[in-house]
Parts: sequence; C-alpha cells; structure tokens
Amino acid sequence: MAKTKGDTKSDKGEHGGALARSPSHLLHRVLQLALDIYAEESGNGGITQRQYAVLAAVAENEGVTQTGLVRATGIDRSTLADMVARMITKGHLERHRSDQDARANTVSLTPAGAAVLEDSRPKVAMADARILALLKPSKREGFLELLADMAVSDVHAEPEAKTKKLKAPKAEKAAHGKKDKKPKKEKAAKKAA
Repeated sequence: MAKTKGDTKSDKGEHGGALARSPSHLLHRVLQLALDIYAEESGNGGITQRQYAVLAAVAENEGVTQTGLVRATGIDRSTLADMVARMITKGHLERHRSDQDARANTVSLTPAGAAVLEDSRPKVAMADARILALLKPSKREGFLELLADMAVSDVHAEPEAKTKKLKAPKAEKAAHGKKDKKPKKEKAAKKAA
C-alpha cells in the first residue's frame, strides 16, 4: 500500500527525530518541493528557477557585472559563469566589457531574454502562490521574512557571541602578557627563599 502525505505523525516531525529537527534537512525537503512546484508551473521547455533568477536580477540591474549577479542570486561564480554563457548562446543575454572595470563583464537582457522573462513571471507567481498556500495565511509573511533574513546572511560570518568568546582570551593574553612570565626580581626572590 502506497504511503500518502500525512499518513504518520513522523511525516510532520511530531516524534522529534533527528531529521525532523535538522534545519538543513528540512530546508532541503522544502527546496525540493518548491522546485517540483516550479517545474510543474513552468512546464516543459520553460526556464529553470535559477535561469529565471538570473533574468530577473539582470532586469532589475541592467548592466550588472557577473560578480553582482553572484551577490544578487546566490549562485556560485563558476555555475553562474556557465549559466550566463549558455543564456548568451540561447540569445537571452548579452555580455559586454564594463566601462568602469576592464577586467569585469556586464550582462544585459536581449529582447528575446526580456520576452522569456515576461512569459515566465505569471508562472513563477503561480508557483510562489502554491508554495505559500502550503502554510496557514497567518504564517506566510513571517515565513517570507525568515527566508529573506537567511538569504542575506553571510554564511562565513561567525555569530556575535561566538566571536566575542573567541576574541576574549586573545585580548586577555595581550593585556596580561604570557601566562607564567614573572619579573626577574620575583624569580630571584623565590630561589633565594
């Protein structure tokens, strides 16, 4: 017999297993669900969610550098470079040398890219609506705020409390010198006694 969504309490994590309390696991499950919904709404031949993110970011920041696109989309540099190259080949994007930095490339939408983006917007809106519909209406705004906070977090930054704990011993060492370092007069007095 096939198991359906909600057959057991553990499906919703009510038993408190390790996976049910793992943010990384739960986010992965939610991402998979969101991508499945996006794929259903965009249909065969539609652009991927990440391609949509690139087109939307370029539309909002015409002439953005590829480094700026990395920051705007969260897509790693090498993946983004490959995506931009493929989207240029498809005729969705154009790449130019930056006027401000000869080492950087800027990216802009082509008319075809703008058309693909506009065609995708209602499909993305429908996918987003379906995803949010999985939550109670009272939880939707808070959910979006939490996701936005997490999306702009610096994964390499240490939490403030942890940083303070790590810095305190260094500061103490600097203020007090090395641990067993005593003035020569004290050492000589101890030997004499």
